[in-house]
Amino acid sequence: MMGQTKQTQLKGTEILSASEIGQYQYCSIAWYLQKCGYEPQSHFLDVGAKKHAELGHIMDSVQTKTKTSRALAIVGYLLIAIAILLILYGVII
Repeated sequence: MMGQTKQTQLKGTEILSASEIGQYQYCSIAWYLQKCGYEPQSHFLDVGAKKHAELGHIMDSVQTKTKTSRALAIVGYLLIAIAILLILYGVII
């Protein structure tokens, strides 16, 4: 069942995104109705939105942990370099 959200008319000068072209290719009627302001109502859309939100949180966490890991790796490499320099300094003197 579709719920009406607003009435708009299509304009001939609108630029289509790649996802809109894909949506049109999949179902041109659904694309047209959405462009005219009708939004589909479905339990599956709600479930999909929740899953996307969960995945977004997971991706944010992974990105944060990756940045932390890279920073710690750089610190570790710097400490190794300092240790090698101290060892060489001790050998030379």
